[in-house]
Amino acid sequence: MPKLPELFILRHGQTEWNLLKKYQGQRDSPLTALGVSQAGMQGEILLKHLAGRVLPAYASPLGRAARTAEIALLPLGQQARLDSRLKEVHFGAWEGKTHQEVFGPIDIDTSEQRIEHYFGSPGGENFNDMEQRCHGFLRELDGPSIIITHGITSRILRGIWLGLGLNEMLDLPIGQGCVYHLHAGAEHCLQAAPANATLPLK
Repeated sequence: MPKLPELFILRHGQTEWNLLKKYQGQRDSPLTALGVSQAGMQGEILLKHLAGRVLPAYASPLGRAARTAEIALLPLGQQARLDSRLKEVHFGAWEGKTHQEVFGPIDIDTSEQRIEHYFGSPGGENFNDMEQRCHGFLRELDGPSIIITHGITSRILRGIWLGLGLNEMLDLPIGQGCVYHLHAGAEHCLQAAPANATLPLK
């Protein structure tokens, strides 16, 4: 893939199903009060680090991401273009179930278990499905952009940008209330506080 542009990638704020440790996938649940606050912090981060630059913004159409985009882009006076390729991985039959209901009291500590945890759901998407739609989205970008999406989708988008393999992608953090800035060959986690942390390439 040709060199990709500078990106600011946001994960949606905390949701009710995040608190319950349920698989959301392409189903949805509302942002919690904390999630709304996290989206507001992301807006402050973007306002500070863009310093007057106006970049196109794209968001998943799922409610939690679209609502996060609405809040986070408000300080910039912008709205996001919704793109279905930015939806979360489809978890098939697992959506709406807790991790405990699907896997029981099993610690997910091997590469094979992690891949099964994210891409092994009956009737859901596999990694190749996800990678293809993320590649398709990234190929169409013609300059620096803001992206508001989901945890696994964020990892894959950023992993493609960073040139990582699947297991390395799954090691990437997926914090809420921060902004992942991809620029000059590296990723930086922009936070309201404490000071920004630099994440080295793997």
